[in-house]
Amino acid sequence: MTTPVRIPFPVVDEVSRHCLQEEEPETVHIEVHLPGPVDQPRLRKAFTEALHRHPRILMREARGPWYQRRYEWELTPEPDVEVVTFAPAGPRALQDARTRALTEAPPLSMSPPIRLEVVDSVLFLTINHTALDGPACLRILATAAELYGGTDNSPTAPPTRPAASPQQAPDIPTTWSPPARVAPGTPDPSPGNGMLVTELPLPHRPKGSPYTVNDQLMVTTALTIAHWNREHGALPRPLRITMPVDDRPRDTTMPIGNGTRLVEVPFAPAELDHPDMSALLRRTAERTRALKSLPRPQLGHGAALLTAPWAPVAARAALTRALRRAAAPWTSTTLLSNIGRIPYPLDFGEETGRAHAVWFSAPARMPRGLTVTTASTAGRLHLALRWSRALLSHGDGAHLRDLFEHYLHTTEVTP
Repeated sequence: MTTPVRIPFPVVDEVSRHCLQEEEPETVHIEVHLPGPVDQPRLRKAFTEALHRHPRILMREARGPWYQRRYEWELTPEPDVEVVTFAPAGPRALQDARTRALTEAPPLSMSPPIRLEVVDSVLFLTINHTALDGPACLRILATAAELYGGTDNSPTAPPTRPAASPQQAPDIPTTWSPPARVAPGTPDPSPGNGMLVTELPLPHRPKGSPYTVNDQLMVTTALTIAHWNREHGALPRPLRITMPVDDRPRDTTMPIGNGTRLVEVPFAPAELDHPDMSALLRRTAERTRALKSLPRPQLGHGAALLTAPWAPVAARAALTRALRRAAAPWTSTTLLSNIGRIPYPLDFGEETGRAHAVWFSAPARMPRGLTVTTASTAGRLHLALRWSRALLSHGDGAHLRDLFEHYLHTTEVTP
């Protein structure tokens, strides 16, 4: 009998594992809408084969003694559970599947820590974020689409932009004070996350603009929260918006796991009060380019020290949780995760067709309490707002969506 291969938890996985909370599971949800029906046995076979094409996803948390110095992933030759399930259709079937994606995390003890639920012609991928991120699982879904439909699902080439050299933007606001929090709305009594998804037009951007759609989304997010906080009587404070950056290739060599690094984009209160939109977009573009070009560990230098095996994981877990609580006031205001244009066709062949809408959502635990996730497919922007019910209600989420749509339109400036 061969000994299973074991891989120590990377930094991101270990910090997430230390800080798990049952009331707000760390899940990533991906929702893919297809035009045609799905053949159940064919999809199950294709997705299972895709898992074997990317064997790093076939993993579970290895058991270890209480004094172990590291958590480890144990690779498995086969899934421990049936990954693909099919839910009966019904008037609330889609909403119920979204709710399960937010409330029921695939267990780390069973391989793989994802599940694929099919409701009519909609695919719901739910990912345990301690193990994996959205782009990695989208890569696996693209492989499954190719195996299912027999059509090429190679990624499109990314947009060509001049290579950025490390630089320091001259006007990045200071970050020595705690940033603004999203002002509380009308919290729900039940724990966990709520979510709202919507489809919007992609914002117009004049040809040759010095900013990208990502910069427009960043400005939109900042203006939305500044407006929301003014409405709720919060004192003006600097905003900091966390932005994941993913440098991995999108082809079949893409490393599977948590592969993004995080940067924080700051905004001073005065910048968001009746702004000169062209100037704000230009400054934001300079900041995002500078921050993305700087080499930095995924979670910063402090996380690498916390996850070094200088003590048993149980002791380091208690320290990590205590430090996270102490650092809560300095946590960024919100997270904007822009997947961008979906790089794969997600074409499941002639009968099932090509995806015409893809939504993602990222966890929204307190103290942030709100995450904004965007992606574009078929020339449309797909927005997911996800919030902690300890902070906001569904009505609050609907108002934030309306504000986002308004401010996204204001970024469509002409030269």
